[in-house]
Amino acid sequence: MRFYGWIRPLHRKLFKMRKLSLLTTISCFLLLNQLSGAQDIQMQTGPDIDQPNNIRNYLMEAAAGISGAALEGIRSKEEWEKARPQRYKEFLESLGIEHLPPAGKRSGLNIQITGTIQMDGYRIEKLYYESLPGLYVPANLYIPDNIKEPVPAILYVCGHAHDQKVYYQTYPRKYAQLGFVCLIIETIQYGEVWGDHHGCYSKGWFNWYSRGYTPAGVEVWNAIRALDLLSERPEVDSERLGVTGRSGGGAQSWFIAAADPRVKVAVPEAGATTLNEQILTRSIDHHCDCMVPINTFCRDFQDIGALIAPRPLLIVQGDGDNLNSIEGVRELYKDLKNFYSLYEVPGRIGFVEYAGGHASIPESRKKVFSFFVEQLMGKQISYEDIGDYDDSSDARLSDEALKVYVDGPPEDDRTKTIQDSFIPVPTVPDISNAEELSVFRDSVIKLLMEKTFGAFPDIPVPSEPHLISRSADLGRYGNHVYSFIPEKGWRLKVDIRWRNDPQIDNPLMIVLRNQNENRNDSENFIEGLEQEWNIAYLEVRGVGEAGWSPELQWHIRRASAWTGRTIASMQVWDVLRCLELCRALNGINPEKIGIAARDDMGVIALYAALLDGHCHTVILKDPPESQDVTSQPDGEGAAIEMLNCLKITDIYQIPALIPNTNIIFKGTVPNSFLWSENIRRDVGAVEYVRIVEK
Repeated sequence: MRFYGWIRPLHRKLFKMRKLSLLTTISCFLLLNQLSGAQDIQMQTGPDIDQPNNIRNYLMEAAAGISGAALEGIRSKEEWEKARPQRYKEFLESLGIEHLPPAGKRSGLNIQITGTIQMDGYRIEKLYYESLPGLYVPANLYIPDNIKEPVPAILYVCGHAHDQKVYYQTYPRKYAQLGFVCLIIETIQYGEVWGDHHGCYSKGWFNWYSRGYTPAGVEVWNAIRALDLLSERPEVDSERLGVTGRSGGGAQSWFIAAADPRVKVAVPEAGATTLNEQILTRSIDHHCDCMVPINTFCRDFQDIGALIAPRPLLIVQGDGDNLNSIEGVRELYKDLKNFYSLYEVPGRIGFVEYAGGHASIPESRKKVFSFFVEQLMGKQISYEDIGDYDDSSDARLSDEALKVYVDGPPEDDRTKTIQDSFIPVPTVPDISNAEELSVFRDSVIKLLMEKTFGAFPDIPVPSEPHLISRSADLGRYGNHVYSFIPEKGWRLKVDIRWRNDPQIDNPLMIVLRNQNENRNDSENFIEGLEQEWNIAYLEVRGVGEAGWSPELQWHIRRASAWTGRTIASMQVWDVLRCLELCRALNGINPEKIGIAARDDMGVIALYAALLDGHCHTVILKDPPESQDVTSQPDGEGAAIEMLNCLKITDIYQIPALIPNTNIIFKGTVPNSFLWSENIRRDVGAVEYVRIVEK
């Protein structure tokens, strides 16, 4: 069967366009190269076996790519030292702490000691400090008796256990008995004041991703201030500080040591494996939101470990831990040992692997104690001789004894709401003319491409378009269904209904179908569109044939974010690739293509129109007022989060950023969108068109 004449040389269409974005230019020329000399292209028949549209396979490949690319291109110490400042800056940004003040400009700690317990050979000071104004951290400080000169200190960070400093008290006690000052701090979850680590995990607060917020950032900042506290103590040698913790505290130990060079020795226990293993085994499903930074730059723990090098690092892991695959930890250790060799100090990194699950055993603990004594005190004590901690009931102090907030937490404590204010939201810009709007628009697009869509390829894969079906029954001039590849691992379909002669260029309206929509919902939505428009129906990833089981949605939303993307950003990418394809089709006016969307898909339509830069019209019905909205604990509901987008813009601002695009609202205009309408009016752009439901 001959391929129906659907493509003409693309050169004329490219030159007709006044200005193309870089992405569009690259993609259009890729498409042209695929289609040049293709007069006898055959219609595709049979299934696309090589493109299974499997979201799990896609995420596993994405994770494998990130793990495989860790430390890629770093072949010498000199290359790393050149790259390190930028990598460090990116790491702080991924934690959401890049905006916080450096040393010397931080607010006072305002340390309050609420009690002291004298023990045999050491004392415990019960205290809290002010990490940020109104953010208080309860802690216990273990100080050996008879300190004659400053001694090394260890910061112990708690994992996810209730009554944290009580549960983990055996560790700081042992360190004090070994001669260390040890500060144990509570996290914002499960301590004396219960804040939230589990926003995305169990509360449906997926807008954390849009804010660029992770509770790991709060914990790392609280730990940095804890190091400030230790450094100010007369008993402490500030040049000999270590950090350790298990489980969630293990992950934080990686982050803290990478973020603060004052940490001279780090021992993370059961806190990390490779991203590849997390997604492959789905152990991510059991992990707290604090276990990985916002993965804007698609990094893995090897990259974090490189920021610790060449300082001593001991990785501790059980071989039967269902949260941290031992295969991934071995790979992590191997890669980092090779990296430490660049500094010619491979002996500074060690690995303690033991038989067991997500818990320590006496042998592993004793090796940790011995490592700290050697690295911070310069003493050689074998792990056999150093002894384990005493976990007997007689040695343990009660929750009441170790309690810091004897009279309750400070009235202005922000622990329970810190997620709402930790990441600063940019102020709404004051725009008064077209030039200011243009500058703002360019900055938004630049930042979105770097911080929100950075996981997508700089040069898109070939779309390999196929005509897979056609008929004379749908549309006045029939319909064509084309498939195309938006990204490796996917082949989507766009169904074009020809209301006009396909031998003559006419406008095209691409209607985005919704997840779980009823039959003919999209057709009814676009009913009444002027006859000059041909109509296409597109199912993006997560919708229709490119969808997945609802029970996977929660996993996919979290796993996607850990690989540097979200469902919404993938869907925007799909629309962009569809726009590129449609501009090359015979019968379509490339300067008059629009997007129509209902409800949450309005977010996808507006971002696609912004990044594409050439959409003639966007038709919206009931778009959300903001992306700063919560969802459902099971992952169902509006999946409109995009990494870091709220640090850059919000959905209601986008109509102002595309002033030459017609914006049509079917039904009510959300109040927040009036800001954009006012801007458009002020700069002399096309105002909104309002139409009633029918």
